[in-house]
Amino acid sequence: MGRGADPRDRSVDRPEGEGNAVRFHRIKMHFQHQGRIARLTLAAPKANILDRQMMAELNLALQHCAEHPLHAIVIGAEGPHFSFGASVQEHMPDQIVGTLATLHALLRRLASASAPTIAAVQGRCLGGGFELALGCDLMMVEDSAIFAAPEVKLGVFAPAASALLPVKVGSARAAGLLLTGVELSAFEAFSSGLANRLAPKGFLDPELEAWLDADFLSRPPVTLRCAAEAARWAVREALDKRLPVLERLYLDKLMAAPEPLEGLKAFIEKREPEWHLQLH
Repeated sequence: MGRGADPRDRSVDRPEGEGNAVRFHRIKMHFQHQGRIARLTLAAPKANILDRQMMAELNLALQHCAEHPLHAIVIGAEGPHFSFGASVQEHMPDQIVGTLATLHALLRRLASASAPTIAAVQGRCLGGGFELALGCDLMMVEDSAIFAAPEVKLGVFAPAASALLPVKVGSARAAGLLLTGVELSAFEAFSSGLANRLAPKGFLDPELEAWLDADFLSRPPVTLRCAAEAARWAVREALDKRLPVLERLYLDKLMAAPEPLEGLKAFIEKREPEWHLQLH
């Protein structure tokens, strides 16, 4: 996702007021439209792996956004793809508790963001990247984008997607995505209500700018903030009530079995998993 430099933009590599204590290494943050729009960009192409450092940086950037009277917060990505997902290495047993805690803290931060949040998605948007997009209020996607929750193919499941997808697309469609890992095209995402706007390939930024001009920059920040808070009711309920239960299911029951470790190791080692195809 790229466009020419905008003289109205104000780029930062660390939150103002934090001195040299914090620097962003895996995301970029800048403000545009006289500081009324915040742009947070995943900056580790081409995969934009959503590791714990990137998630923590996004969380911190969202905290910084709360200090400004914003009309919208856009989360996008450099390169041809939004994100291939979370770090598989960080899903190994010795790291998974911290990884889930960091991801779920980020999603809760999104659900309390100080302005409407928009995921601007191009290319592949998978796994944890899909969960990040689901955590946003709205999505604008290129018409060539692909979504999937492929965790089941690795012997695990996606707690956050399991909490959020039924809210976004209904239980039946969510089950189809979560139980099979099937890919969802941009057009299918739009027709299901998951995506709000479609952009032709290569025109994501111009279409996004037009949307911001038409529906966000012309409205008072306090109105947009309160409207977003009201619209997030079901999402916040899912994160507060469903997600903790799903997290315990993942950590206490799933990770007690050998199959998840085998699936994750097989993915890292680029081989087929050797499953035990019997219920424990």
